[in-house]
Amino acid sequence: MNNAEQILASLLALANPQKAQNSLRYFKTAKEQYGHGDLFLGITMPQLRQTVKNFKHATLDVAVELLHSDWHEVRMCALLLLVQQFKCADEQVKQQVFECYLQHSRFINNWDLVDCSAYLIVGPYLQNKPRSVLYDLAQSDLLWDRRIAVIATLHFIRQRDFTDILALAELLINESQDLMHKAVGWMLREVGNRDKQAELGFLTRHYQQMPRTMLRYAIEKFPEPERQTFLHNKVAINSKHHN
Repeated sequence: MNNAEQILASLLALANPQKAQNSLRYFKTAKEQYGHGDLFLGITMPQLRQTVKNFKHATLDVAVELLHSDWHEVRMCALLLLVQQFKCADEQVKQQVFECYLQHSRFINNWDLVDCSAYLIVGPYLQNKPRSVLYDLAQSDLLWDRRIAVIATLHFIRQRDFTDILALAELLINESQDLMHKAVGWMLREVGNRDKQAELGFLTRHYQQMPRTMLRYAIEKFPEPERQTFLHNKVAINSKHHN
C-alpha cells in the first residue's frame, strides 16, 4: 500500500543534514523576502525520482497530503507524483490533477517546485483549451501563481507557440518580484532559442521598461555586442526587429 506515511518514512530515511544546510544556503527562502521560510531534509533529485518510481501507484489524495508537508523535499516528491499521475492519466484524471494542482498552489512555494511541474501539468492540460486561467494566475496576489502562469508556457514555447508568453511578459512588465523577473526573462530566452526574431520584436518594444534582471536573463545568449546594445539603451527605434 502506497500511503503518505510510508512515503514520508522513506524520505525521512534519506535525510542528509549536511546537504540540508547546503540547500538552505542555495535557495532564497528568507521569510522577509518571500513571506515564508522552508525546511530541508537534504535529499537529492535522483533520490526523489527513485522514490516516485517506488511509489508510482500512490493516489492523488496521497500526493495532496504530502504536498501539505513542511519539508521542501516532501512537497517536491508530491509534485513529481502529480506529474507522473498526469502523464499516465485519461482526460478525466488529468483534469482532477490540474484542478488539484491549482487549488493547492500556495504549497508550491519555491521556484524549483514550480519549475519542475507547471510546464508538465498546467501547460499540457491547456493545450487545446482556453488559456484564460494563465492570465488569472498572472494577476494573482500569490507570487507562486504568477510564476506558474509563466513557467507553464514552456510547454507551448517548445511547440513554437509564443502567443501566451509574449502576452504574459507584457502583462508582467512592471512585476516587482525578482523571481518573476528571472522567470519571464528565462521564457523570453526560450522563445529566442527557437525564433530570435520573435524575441527581438518583443524586446525592441519593451526593453527600456523591463526590469534589469528580466532583460539580462532574456539576452543572456546574445552575442556580446548585441547584449551591450540592449544594456546601454542603444537599440535603434526604427530597428527592423520592431515589428
